Amino acid sequence: MKTSDLIEQRAGIVERMTAAHEADKGDDFAKAETELRALDARIERAKKIDAADRAEPGRPLTGDRDFAELRNQSLIETLRYGAGMPVADRAKIEREQAILATRAGAPAKGVYIATELFETRAPMTTTTAATVAPKDFRPDLFTSALTATAIVTRLGATSLTGLTGDVVIPRETDSPNVAWVNENEALPLDGAAFDSLTLTPHHVGVITELSRQLLQQASPDVEQLVRTMMARNIALESDRAAIAGSGVGAEPRGVVNDPGVASVAYASDLFTTTANMIAAADLANLGADRAFLSTNGVRAAAMKTRDTTGRPIPLSDTFHGEAAYFTNQAPSTVGDGDDFAMVYGAWSDLLIGVWSQLDVLVNPFAETAYSKGNVLIRAMATVDFGVRRPASFVKTVVPKA
Repeated sequence: MKTSDLIEQRAGIVERMTAAHEADKGDDFAKAETELRALDARIERAKKIDAADRAEPGRPLTGDRDFAELRNQSLIETLRYGAGMPVADRAKIEREQAILATRAGAPAKGVYIATELFETRAPMTTTTAATVAPKDFRPDLFTSALTATAIVTRLGATSLTGLTGDVVIPRETDSPNVAWVNENEALPLDGAAFDSLTLTPHHVGVITELSRQLLQQASPDVEQLVRTMMARNIALESDRAAIAGSGVGAEPRGVVNDPGVASVAYASDLFTTTANMIAAADLANLGADRAFLSTNGVRAAAMKTRDTTGRPIPLSDTFHGEAAYFTNQAPSTVGDGDDFAMVYGAWSDLLIGVWSQLDVLVNPFAETAYSKGNVLIRAMATVDFGVRRPASFVKTVVPKA
């Protein structure tokens, strides 16, 4: 049972105690009081479990033993099933869909594709995708587009999966001050302060068109190609939003644009600036799981730095031995519009809320696609991002050279 449900039960027991007290029914009051004590113990245990879940580092889902058979899910067969085409093993696909619906907490709008398949936008036809369905198919020679790599989970962001409603996470913003007093002197009164972080569903997706002939003729080796093409842009866009989402309209807000994250002014050079960012994190009592994240432009600038004798300064020296990651997913148009963003912090305090699997809907009846015998495929995911403790991060703007 969720903590919120237990707290709601507690309120009902308190109402019973109040009614028994006003009616002077001692036995009823004592019975309700006993229930309250037992329930309070359950609530405390539930809160500890919730705290442990929030503190748990992000981890991939590939180790999920309960859904081991999903690693053998066929994307092409599932798409054929969704389009109403003949499939080799309909019972297997229906069993997979039932498992994924249980994992997501809701039935798919079309068909579910397991996220495990994607770990380790123009219409495509047998003409435009000639290397997918030729007589001599060579998947080993397939050349994919050059794209960035998703990075926030590598940094240790915490994933919250299997969500249904909005997620409200209470946060402590101020704690009571401790003071020394003389004999017979009263302690000063000082209260704690709290607020909350709310994660709400945000939807991201893409629509592409596949020809019916491609689905029928493609070699089994096209499986991995279709998986990659369908999931890549969604994964990268989610990753970008976690780092620098605007929070405007339908787009969730990322770390860079979180108003609670402190800023450090850029000093005369990267070495001094990174030292100042580390010092700010030290003052905020951050833990040890810290890392820098910035653009490849910052990496290039750091690699070009020289000491007074002209010898290159290692990246590890520039970042004072701290872990540093660089990606094109980080924004390079901040500040005056052409500067680089850089963030340092404890990345386990970046929360990734996941409400659904990659939900794929196959539509063979869209008017334009139907007239050509093609199918439209829509892939969507529902996620949100939030910073559990804004003090866990510090950011700066690095000017371009």
